[in-house]
Amino acid sequence: QVRLVESGGGVVQTGESLRLSCTAPPRTFINYAMGWFRQAPGKEREVVAGIASSGGVYYADSVKGRFAISRDIVNNTVYLQMDSLKVEDTAVYYCNADVFYPLRRPKDLHNWGQGTQVTVSS
Repeated sequence: QVRLVESGGGVVQTGESLRLSCTAPPRTFINYAMGWFRQAPGKEREVVAGIASSGGVYYADSVKGRFAISRDIVNNTVYLQMDSLKVEDTAVYYCNADVFYPLRRPKDLHNWGQGTQVTVSS
């Protein structure tokens, strides 16, 4: 079972920034696409961004131009830089890995971690 550990969440005001981190075992990090997802209260889990092992990226329309996903090969870490945060970005953020790119839908993925809470206040 793959162990993914998310961190970096917090409470910020609209317009501020946060950077989330997700560490993965080296073999997972090298061979799998990685993605960030989020789940707001009362809503389904949704994809936020994904990054291929080759470096290709994609984003949900709601975060394009504000969020940036990247990967640090040395530290086996995937980052999500979140700028210009909005109240509607409030959610628990999760990362996951997949053999497919783009990553499959959240309901088709397993091994979810605890996530990290992001709260944006007005």
